[in-house]
Amino acid sequence: MTATPLLQAEHLVKEFPVSGTGGLLSRGDTFRAVDDVSLTVAAGETLALVGESGSGKSTTARLVARLIDPTLGTVRFDGQDVTGLTGRDLHAFRSEVQVVFQDPFSSLNPRHTVERIVTAPLTYQGRKPPGGSRAFTQSLMERVGLDPQQWQRHPAQFSGGQAQRIGIARALAVGPRLVVCDEAVSALDVSVQAQIINLLRQLQAEEGFSYLFIAHDLAVVRQIATRVAVMSGGRIVEEGPRDRVFGDARHEYTRTLLAAVPRIRPEWEARRRARAAERAAAAPDPVPADATESVRRGA
Repeated sequence: MTATPLLQAEHLVKEFPVSGTGGLLSRGDTFRAVDDVSLTVAAGETLALVGESGSGKSTTARLVARLIDPTLGTVRFDGQDVTGLTGRDLHAFRSEVQVVFQDPFSSLNPRHTVERIVTAPLTYQGRKPPGGSRAFTQSLMERVGLDPQQWQRHPAQFSGGQAQRIGIARALAVGPRLVVCDEAVSALDVSVQAQIINLLRQLQAEEGFSYLFIAHDLAVVRQIATRVAVMSGGRIVEEGPRDRVFGDARHEYTRTLLAAVPRIRPEWEARRRARAAERAAAAPDPVPADATESVRRGA
């Protein structure tokens, strides 16, 4: 018997009204950012949703986290349909699903201290921090690699990587079972990206929660993903286990993304090259140009 996925999205569609004029769309039209997307995330796994800017991956993330409502489709969490939740039920769902955003300085209130930022999700839930606000904040800061003595500082007093750690601490405050990382490392330097990825993996090993990891950089994705879903034009064009997608991509768009990844692991690169050679060998021989010209002329 197959276990129920922690997260199951079915046939999601998200359309946005067009307010401007000009181009291919005019006022009154709608733009379909997400077009019939279905995906699942199992307990304890990391599904990476990848694609270029504008592919619909971040909109999909906001749909499954119930930050925006779908035009069509359903979202189930642990078997329960959460698509239409409101009020207290929606509050309860949001204690199960938390989001780490791309730009920590935009997502953290600059006027609030670390203590107030980290405890905000609990305040929203009407819960008190276990052990008191200060002890709770310092404990979380320690877990994400921050100096707990800086609990009264403001975001501007931290580096980008440190600020993102604050965002991660905030996400962990309510004990979620799914963390949505929406381009959570793309705004950071490469060396800092590696540190945050290692932190995310460590926290997952300790807590057992799942990730929906949104990214455009496959070099980052290969370090953390269990499975990979590739989006283009609002649709998922390919999905599978990480090693299969990296070593034997089936869709041309995926192969284009992989071709741009520097220093890919040797075994994946060797497998990719072998598959490419197999496809080339199986392809029909091209018709010589002079033969094509002769047929055109009726010779």
